[in-house]
Amino acid sequence: MSEAQKADPGLYDFVPYRNRSKIVWPGGKKVAIWVAPNLEYYEIDPPANPHRKSWTKPHPDVVGYAHRDHSNRVSHWRMADAMSKYGFPGSVSLSVALCQHHPEVVKDANERGWEFFSHGIYNTRYTYGMDEAQERAIIEDSIRTVRDATGQTIRGWLAPALTHTPRTLDLIAEYGLDYTCDLYHDDQPQPVKVQSGKLISIPYSLEVNDHYGFFVYNMSPREYADTLIRQYERLAEEGETSGTVMCIPLHAYLIGQPHRIGPFAEVLRHIAEDGRAWIARAGEIADHYYDHHYAEAAHGA
Repeated sequence: MSEAQKADPGLYDFVPYRNRSKIVWPGGKKVAIWVAPNLEYYEIDPPANPHRKSWTKPHPDVVGYAHRDHSNRVSHWRMADAMSKYGFPGSVSLSVALCQHHPEVVKDANERGWEFFSHGIYNTRYTYGMDEAQERAIIEDSIRTVRDATGQTIRGWLAPALTHTPRTLDLIAEYGLDYTCDLYHDDQPQPVKVQSGKLISIPYSLEVNDHYGFFVYNMSPREYADTLIRQYERLAEEGETSGTVMCIPLHAYLIGQPHRIGPFAEVLRHIAEDGRAWIARAGEIADHYYDHHYAEAAHGA
């Protein structure tokens, strides 16, 4: 075995896009659309992680904290109302500490019929450097806290600030979670190799994440909206051959600003009226894939 082959972590097998078995979504829809609002809590002066700073500025970062707190005070409702108007449920990437800090936000999302999965405890506490006991405690805390606050049992995982250890995927599968959003390698669900249980990846997105759109690519609200529509149109077109998945990851303090929400709402209207989209929650996509496509994909992998 070559050194390059040894470096492959073996999380999933290589299956070329053009040679896969066809995925068929409910009602013959071409693309499964799910919206992933990140409902987060950031600490103003978090404990230091030696592997990565929580804030780029010295702590306490009043500006960074207050900017993000706009989500929980104002822009969550602006974003959520636009989603509800056009029939888009949320699949929430939740900093589970929000259940204690701002239960009103979690209650509102739950009453709208949104699904919750874990984004760690705080988005300012990273998995880097954790031992197994610490990582297990975060998973157990996430399951317990969300269940107590919402009555839901989380099924998915998006690591806090996208930080991992080599054991993360094995652990979440061991605890009964059945999808991860932490792999950005595909535009369709895929089986993930774990030591026990079953796990699939559901396509999340960095490319059309509003954080990347506004902070990395410096897009205007109109440019970001156009990007979402172009993403949708291409995936819907390719979905004629085999069903695709489009995720729209959001942060309310970005997309819910007054000057951005209008173009975004136009995107939701465009997709809702188009007719090719299955507008779903992440768990519904996972259920359909497990019921109709997982066995064949896992056997062929």
